[in-house]
Amino acid sequence: MTKAEIAKAFSNGTFDKTYDHIAEDAIWEVVEENMFVGKKAIVENCNLVAAYFKSVTTNFKTLHVISEENKVVITGTAEFIREGKRVSFVSACDVHEFNDQNKIERITSYCIQSQ
Repeated sequence: MTKAEIAKAFSNGTFDKTYDHIAEDAIWEVVEENMFVGKKAIVENCNLVAAYFKSVTTNFKTLHVISEENKVVITGTAEFIREGKRVSFVSACDVHEFNDQNKIERITSYCIQSQ
């Protein structure tokens, strides 16, 4: 997978495709919400988020993929629907930083949630 494909998969919630591409000492910061330090903590959180995604209908839209050197920025939206009703809507920007082994070393997520 290319860096852009890895970043897009992560941002669109298909986390399991990205696990081999996360550095052991990676950091995932969800600005103003949470920080996950180390691959193990990131994978554990991804598994929780993936379980939530299975409990709702998800509609992900990727708006932009910007790639330069070791950084990939993904912007997009996510709509979550349960029983035909919107549960929430998120506008997001994820900044993925890769190390020299093409593994994610840092993700900074900016998320604005509404209903």
